[in-house]
Formats: sequence, C-alpha cells, structure tokens
Amino acid sequence: MYIKLFFAILFSLSITAGIAQTIAVPFDSLRWQLEGQYYKLTTYQNQDALLLRDASATLNDVLLQDGILEWDMAFAEQRGFAGIYFRVKDDRNAEVFYLRPHQSGKPDANQYTPLDNGLTSWQLYTGEGYAAALPYVFDQWFHIKMVITGRQVTIFLNGATTPSLNIPWLHHIAEEGALQLYASRLPVYFANFSYQVLTPEQSTLDPPAHSPSDPSLIKSWEVSSPFAENDLNAITNLEKFDTQDLQWTTLAADPSGTTNLATVSAFQKDSANTVFAKLILNTNQPQIKGFQFGFSDRARIFCNGKLLFAGNDTYRTRDFRYLGTIGYHDTVYLPLRKGHNEIWIAVSESFGGWGVQGRWLNPLE
Repeated sequence: MYIKLFFAILFSLSITAGIAQTIAVPFDSLRWQLEGQYYKLTTYQNQDALLLRDASATLNDVLLQDGILEWDMAFAEQRGFAGIYFRVKDDRNAEVFYLRPHQSGKPDANQYTPLDNGLTSWQLYTGEGYAAALPYVFDQWFHIKMVITGRQVTIFLNGATTPSLNIPWLHHIAEEGALQLYASRLPVYFANFSYQVLTPEQSTLDPPAHSPSDPSLIKSWEVSSPFAENDLNAITNLEKFDTQDLQWTTLAADPSGTTNLATVSAFQKDSANTVFAKLILNTNQPQIKGFQFGFSDRARIFCNGKLLFAGNDTYRTRDFRYLGTIGYHDTVYLPLRKGHNEIWIAVSESFGGWGVQGRWLNPLE
C-alpha cells in the first residue's frame, strides 16, 4: 500500500510541475503482477531480466492514456507472439501491439489490434497502418519505444530515429488504462522497462491527417444482438427466421470502412457467434445495385428477405496459408425494388476478428 501511495504522489507532483518524467520499473518491483504458465526473474546476456512464456506482467498501478513506453526484449527465431497490452480497461478490452518472431521481415512481422469483449481482431486490422515488414535480431537484446498520443501510436525499433511503424488510428477512444507485457508460445526476455506520462499539452505528434471521406463506403450499420449460426441452417427466406427478440444497435465503421462487430457483441462459440448487420435503402425506381463487401469469418446476404449469397473466409479454409483477413473480395448485385429495401448480412465468427465492410459500385438512383 505504501509503495503504491509513494508512486501516486510522485506521479502527481510530476504532472503538477508539467514535467514528463521517465519512471523506470525494475521487474523485481512489487508493482508488477506476474501470472501465467512460466515466469522467472533471471539474468540474460548481462542484463537483469524477466522471462515469460505463456505468461504476463501487469503494471496495475499506472493508468496511462498518453505516454512513452520503452523496454528491451530478446527471443529466439521460433513461432510465437510477444508484446504489450496498453490502455487496458479490463481483461477483455484493451489495445494490443505484438511481434511475430517467425514472420521477421514479412508484412505481418508485427500487429496492432484492439481487444473487444475478449476478442482480438488481427484479421480486420491488416496492412499499412497496422503492421510493418520489420526484420528482427534473434537471441540478443533489441529496444522498443512506443509513443502513444490520442488515437495514434508511433513505434521505433532498436534505436531507430525515424518511425518503424505509424499506427494512425486506434480503434478505441483515448482513455487511460493499465499496461501489460506478455509472451505466448515462446520464451521471451524483457528488461529495462520505463514509462512517461504525457499530458495533451506535452504531446509532440501532429494530429492524424484524415483522407477525404469515400462516399461509396458504408459508414454505419444496424447490428443485432448475437445468436447461434446454426439457427440459420436451411434458411433461404427470413420470413422463416424468428427476428422478434433481436435487439439492435447503430455501429459506426472505422475510417477504413471496416466495422468491428465485437465492439457491441460478446462472442461465444456456437451459442452466440453470429449477428445481423442491416442496411435500409430507399430508391426512386427499381434497379440492380452493385455492392462490394468483405467479412470475417462467414457471411450470408439477404436482400428483402431472400438469400443471395453465402461465403466462408475462415482461417485456412482455402489453403494452409490462407489467413482469412478481411477485404473487398466479393461483389453481389442487389435486385432493389422502388421504395423501401432491407439488406441483412448474417456475419459469423470463429476467431481472429468479427467484422463486415461494404461499398457501392455506383450511386443509388
């Protein structure tokens, strides 16, 4: 209790003075909460270190919104995942950045993803702005520096003076939260952890530059409460599906056009793994409307109650290298009638990201 009180007073004094103070937290400090399969205080290559394997180290007494995080880490060239949860609200909601040692130098060598209701969404947050083809060194120390401001993160790897990765848009709004280092499937050494807390006035990053809004993108959906995917078996007309008990929430898409369905629905395998994402269109005349879309993991599209499309983009369904990442890979042509039209997409999830995206190929008439 007294240790936490001391650091709370120190933190308060530094903010009052307007100083972004670097605070080192050795891993033998009582401030760390260690959990998991294997963790050990040790020495590695002349550094005091914490070794984690399928384990985590949480700094619960720091609630950081904006700040600078730095640490050293070392791992072997083998399959696994290691990184940091930040702005942790609870064990089911946070921002995450991690490295994939086995993908060194490849486009998915690392990953930003949000954690929403216990589900990470790496299949939704891919490519530029979410990962970078960074090469790693193995079995030796390297350094990571993260600058977190607002909804941006800039990452500097191994002493780089120019950003190794820019994450221009975090999924969650900027709120303070705890910090947690972790390693999964491989042993990882951590050392020399420190943090600075930044106030908005102390941020040196420019706000993100927003590209012009694409009028073709679907910018929000009506999303239902979850239900079991099996409830839709053999359903080709929604008149045969009981929708009376569904509850609906308006959910905005991310700037990329992707809508993260886990934001509003807690995923439960088999029993609550599907939601409807609904659009309502009013047209002046009957027409055929081109609709390009993406989903993760499975989708069924109903136009005015009738099934038009069913697809499966689950991880490794096409071949052993298929990742199941979302993209505008499919197109349907919707037979719209004059007046009121409803497009319902049933989106089902297995793991890795529960999402939908859509855009029009031509304007409505």
